[in-house]
Order: sequence, then C-alpha cells, then structure tokens
Amino acid sequence: MQKEFGDDVTFVGVASRDEEAAISQFVDTYNVGGFEHALDIDGIVWERYGVVSQPAFAFIDGDGGEVDVRVGVMGVDGLTSRIEELIAN
Repeated sequence: MQKEFGDDVTFVGVASRDEEAAISQFVDTYNVGGFEHALDIDGIVWERYGVVSQPAFAFIDGDGGEVDVRVGVMGVDGLTSRIEELIAN
C-alpha cells in the first residue's frame, strides 16, 4: 500500500504492548520498514483510537478531524478501496 499510495497518504505503523526488540524484529521480518513506525509500549495510542487487537487500521483525514478505525483484516481490496475513498475526498 505504501509503495502504491505513499505519495498521496502518510502511513504510520503503531506497534504496541510489546518490547522494542520484538517490534524491530517484526518490522524487519515483514519488510515494512519503508514507512514510519511509532512505539506505543503502554498502549496509550491504541486506547485513544479504541484499538483492542491487531490488525487494526485508523484512517485519519488530512485535517485530523475525521477518524475511522477498523479492527480486523481488511485485505488488499479493502485497504485499496478505503485509501482511494480518502484520496478522492
């Protein structure tokens, strides 16, 4: 997604409730180091957005006023569709 839409949207991975070493290993193992990652060791960011499990996606509009959180697998088609909706608006 980042390769396809990275010029139009900002991607940030928020890793939570684990140790920094495990989070770094995840980024390396799944080759997702092409965008920023934030450490949320205490779960404060997850709590703010109502995330209770992974995977979860928070879609935030350009002004930060509209937040749409989806918990669960979205798949490539679901992610692509939601990102295209955000870009169109």
